[in-house]
Amino acid sequence: MNDQGTAAETAAAVAVPEAVAALGEQGGPARGGRRAALAPIALVVAGGLSVQFGSAVAVLLMPKAGALGVVTLRLAAAALVLLVVCRPKLRGHSRADWGTVVAFGLAMGAMNTLFYQAADRIPLGAAVTLEVLGPLTLSVVASRRLVNVIWAGLALCGVVLLSGGGFDRLDPVGAAYALAAGAMWAAYIIFSARTGRRFPQADGLALAMVVAAVLSLPLGIMESGSKLLVPSTLGLGAAVALLSSVLPYTLELMALRRLPAPTFAILMSLEPAIAAAAGFFILDQALSTTDALAIALVIGASMGAVRSQIGGGGKR
Repeated sequence: MNDQGTAAETAAAVAVPEAVAALGEQGGPARGGRRAALAPIALVVAGGLSVQFGSAVAVLLMPKAGALGVVTLRLAAAALVLLVVCRPKLRGHSRADWGTVVAFGLAMGAMNTLFYQAADRIPLGAAVTLEVLGPLTLSVVASRRLVNVIWAGLALCGVVLLSGGGFDRLDPVGAAYALAAGAMWAAYIIFSARTGRRFPQADGLALAMVVAAVLSLPLGIMESGSKLLVPSTLGLGAAVALLSSVLPYTLELMALRRLPAPTFAILMSLEPAIAAAAGFFILDQALSTTDALAIALVIGASMGAVRSQIGGGGKR
């Protein structure tokens, strides 16, 4: 996490998000336009891979630090990294700007806290499947195109199938936490887009991360105390922060500057599939035939959303 090369690459990505679009301009207008349309989609997928594999690492860390302790380590370390890399300016912002960034931080902190409470009580795949219903609902409510409603419905069929029809056997408290995390995820999408429009580069993200970290700190200390200072716990916490916060949130913030919120929300339906893969490789959770079919439905819905985004020229 402290590697100078990694820090430099992160700083470059944060400082020049327009470079992603510029890459798509090479090779002629038609080819460049297609690449420009695909660039934010690639950012979303990369962010999903990072956050779900980070969540799997977080599950391994929970027995040592507790769910609230993991949230505190993740957000505090991510806030520190982003402050160092972004060095956000505190002056020159309106009251509305600060209100947006505080709301973004509240949504981010609540989303993480609720999700890890869920993951501490129910399997990771089920938690992500329930959580993703928030962005799916947002896509249906916010979309102005019938085709997005259709793709959202297909994705919903996939996540329900992925649950195996076993939600009634889940810990009800854990399931409630996951659904609440999904609502906060929808709020995160909305305020992430607004923050990206009001603040340059990733300044707003860094400031929102500080808000989330400050809110989570008392909870983590109350639950875990000195356990948070164990070197091995700190190291894993830093890894979770990099994988689950710094990289994905930066990538998503960049993507939301050029991607309609409904399409972004439908792409979030890839998260259960990615979580299943992370569970297989890191947590030794095998996939059934039904799980594979569910993942295929979710991926198909996401591909449909991508094609409608490119075909519609990115219009809302």
